[in-house]
Amino acid sequence: MTDPSGLRTTLEEGTLLVELNRPERRNALDEAVQAELLGVFTDAAGDPEVRGVILTGSGEAFSAGGDLSRFERDWNPAEFRAHSHELTRLVSSIERLEKPVVAAINGLATGAGTQLALSCDLRIASENARFLFREGMIGFIPSHGGCVRLVKLVGLARARDVLLGGEDLDASEAFRHGLVTRVVPHEALLDEARESLRLIFKRAPQAYGLAKRLLHLSASVDLESGLFAESLAQSLLVGTEDHKEGVRAARERRRPSFKGR
Repeated sequence: MTDPSGLRTTLEEGTLLVELNRPERRNALDEAVQAELLGVFTDAAGDPEVRGVILTGSGEAFSAGGDLSRFERDWNPAEFRAHSHELTRLVSSIERLEKPVVAAINGLATGAGTQLALSCDLRIASENARFLFREGMIGFIPSHGGCVRLVKLVGLARARDVLLGGEDLDASEAFRHGLVTRVVPHEALLDEARESLRLIFKRAPQAYGLAKRLLHLSASVDLESGLFAESLAQSLLVGTEDHKEGVRAARERRRPSFKGR
């Protein structure tokens, strides 16, 4: 059984607020919270009431990543890889979700907590946010996409500065390096995240979802493969009711009413 206190969720006007709720452990991810969080994102994919997600943390931290207790045992390498894959699966599920996901980074993000944030579509940081890349201090490297995702997001030169430079990044430095979309006053964080979703909700849901997947794909494929994937997506969208509604609305100079069909 998962501990329900490890995660809090509320759904309001299509926005699912997901709050990591282990403030005494800086919202570290133990196996129970990890499984519960994966279930939330899996369920959100098929729930028509969920139009978008905000991911944040309670207390002073966004997430300190994997709970250190999981490393305090002797691991067989193959067993560790299988165990680690489950956390990678969670992080990747955010990128695969064909709905908008906004990270509201309220404080410290490190380890897998950073990977959770970087996998979100938008990353809005409180002025209290901090990014720590200290895996080397425990003889590790950023994993679960930590190196690869960072390079694709900010480029190799800045990724080197961040990972190899050894400095912690406050909110303004994270913005300068391209890790976050924008920095806002701490008390306005969730309002800003909700406003971002309200703007996104003006778009056709299927078009948004496919654009999200195509952008992720485009970072890994050649031009011809990307063009082919775009053509396939467009051929699916051209037959949707939302596309037809969008064209009608444009001709009638009114705001479209999308239904996700």
